[in-house]
Amino acid sequence: MSEPEQIKEYKQQLLTDFNSRTNYDKGRFYIPIAKRLIEVANLQNARIILDVATGTGIVALAAAGKVGAQSKVIGIDISAGMLSNAQEKLAASGLQNVEFIEADAELIDFERNRFDVILCSLAICYLTDIPTALHKWHSFLKPGGKLVFNAWTENAFTTSILFREVAARYGINVPNPNAPLGTPQKCQQLLSAAGFQNKNIIIQQEQFGWYFTPDVDIAQQIWEVNAKNVFGYQVQQLAPDKLRECFAEYIKEVQALPVTEKGAWCDASIFFVTAVKI
Repeated sequence: MSEPEQIKEYKQQLLTDFNSRTNYDKGRFYIPIAKRLIEVANLQNARIILDVATGTGIVALAAAGKVGAQSKVIGIDISAGMLSNAQEKLAASGLQNVEFIEADAELIDFERNRFDVILCSLAICYLTDIPTALHKWHSFLKPGGKLVFNAWTENAFTTSILFREVAARYGINVPNPNAPLGTPQKCQQLLSAAGFQNKNIIIQQEQFGWYFTPDVDIAQQIWEVNAKNVFGYQVQQLAPDKLRECFAEYIKEVQALPVTEKGAWCDASIFFVTAVKI
């Protein structure tokens, strides 16, 4: 399969996944992490804000409430299903300073030096070309403007690491979505290459992990989440009998995870990154 075909298939799977997420806002950390991103961004005096991969509008609507009616927030997302939810929430909020646009974040263009702030929460890992996206965002920012995003550390999510390990035993390569920005050094290198200066980059690491009971039901739920995600659906390439074997092996591995009196620990370390354009 050629590179453009791979990207087309990837984005179709991305749409299939996110268009089906009817309870996205009820996820464990989407809202808490979005709120934390807004705190880190410190949106005082921001007149025009871009929220990349806005999803259900969690960040965009929170930002709009912070900055007031004199400012504007534009949220873009590739998923019509997610944006439908965002539009419903916008209508209910009464906010007049938000615009949602259905668009591929990697293809949309804005004029140079337009935005005071660009935000991206829990989405940068889904981009197919992160270096190019960061370079574009740098050009979209006004001088003195800032980019604020978050990125999971490269070893986040114990159960996803295990999923990739089990899949590899069956000849399936599932990429680690957290590898490109998974260390402070990698974040700095990519931002520097995009035009930001190291002295204007701040990286804060925080923990959003939790304990869980690794029983059969939970293990099956985790399998299903991974197996339909763009970083896991690759197991569907397996023949039915091999897929059943892979599934059974994964369930067994999850049940064998180390457990304390609190349960099994799932690490969810994340970086909050701020980069100012000079």
